[in-house]
Amino acid sequence: MSYAIISVGGKQYTVREGERLLVDRLPEGEGKTFSPPVLLVGGDGESRASPTDVTVTAKVIGPVLGEKIRIGKYRPKKGYKRHTGFRAKLTQIQIESIGAGKKRAEAAPKAEPKAAAAPEPKAEAPEVQHVKGMPADYETLTVAEIKAKSVEWNRPMLEAALEFEQANAARKGAIAAIESALTAKEES
Repeated sequence: MSYAIISVGGKQYTVREGERLLVDRLPEGEGKTFSPPVLLVGGDGESRASPTDVTVTAKVIGPVLGEKIRIGKYRPKKGYKRHTGFRAKLTQIQIESIGAGKKRAEAAPKAEPKAAAAPEPKAEAPEVQHVKGMPADYETLTVAEIKAKSVEWNRPMLEAALEFEQANAARKGAIAAIESALTAKEES
């Protein structure tokens, strides 16, 4: 992406990577990074309004006082002269990166180690995967799918799935869904 339009302090700014700009005073301290809301991303012959998968990372360089503005009042023939001034309190920021969100960038590497780590647990505990009554293709199910389908499973299937989760995947959401389905089966 070659540029983005962000909103900081109620004002919109067109920014590029590595660019420094002055904005109204921010609550973030010096050296902190933050992600302002992205309104538009453009470049390379295309633009996208309200992109949800793109983040802009900005670093606070420090507080700055704006240019001094002199204000003078004068009334002719009355001898009335008043001079005041004003300096805006600003913050200088630097745009670190414009690109894909951190959540999506971090999710891809996490998926690869799970795929690489999956053969090792299979070799260690083949009984867990071949337990009688284990749901079909359980390893490929997401946590949301497990929550939805666990209501239909019988008790041996739930116990086998719980065993698999505790031994191999250890996904907290899946374990919680299976345990709640087991308690529901016990109560009924």
